[in-house]
Amino acid sequence: MSTPAKPKAKPGIRILQGLAGLAAIALLATAGLYGYRMVLSHPVTRVVFAGETERLPQADLDTLTQAVLTADRPSLEGVRDAARLVPWVRDASVRRLYPDAIEITFTAHEAVARWDDKRLVSREGTVFEASDAADLPRLRGPEGSAPRMAGEFPALASALAAVGRVTELHLTPRGAWEALLESGLTLELGRGEWKERVERFVSAWKRLPEDARATRYADLRYSNGFALRKTK
Repeated sequence: MSTPAKPKAKPGIRILQGLAGLAAIALLATAGLYGYRMVLSHPVTRVVFAGETERLPQADLDTLTQAVLTADRPSLEGVRDAARLVPWVRDASVRRLYPDAIEITFTAHEAVARWDDKRLVSREGTVFEASDAADLPRLRGPEGSAPRMAGEFPALASALAAVGRVTELHLTPRGAWEALLESGLTLELGRGEWKERVERFVSAWKRLPEDARATRYADLRYSNGFALRKTK
């Protein structure tokens, strides 16, 4: 037994249904636009910080708060640009919280070393302006070499840990590496791959007599050994 077919809607009815749907969508869009304008027109009286704020200087956050609160209808883009200027900030996102607040979410740099006398370098190799470097090692190298040096430093520091703590790492314009240890020992590592030379030195260092380990300079740029000197 066949099921009776449902009568098809007449073209006029379908058009009316479509127009009703469009009208509903337009009404929702208008309501949303009106609500958005209401939020934007409401004065900003609070600034809320979120994300990685531990390393951000409180004085700079206070200055940013004051700048936002005293601005005439600050745009979200303008607030974000200002937030990115705060020391230690890698990135920032901004949103409006109804009715009277702006929330700024920070992503902070993780510094691994100092770069020259005033800047720091992050784990990703980004050089940025910030103070409070604590007891970080120092990297020195040609312009643009920070990413390479930041990438090499952890492995080199780990390889030399048995000899001493690396406090400075230099990279010359010709690509030669030089490390300075906390004890005052300078290691000339040479150009190119340093791993084999460092492993050979660390292995031999453990067997050297105490007076030999009082050296201030070690040249590792030999294919089958190294040279020690009391002074560089």
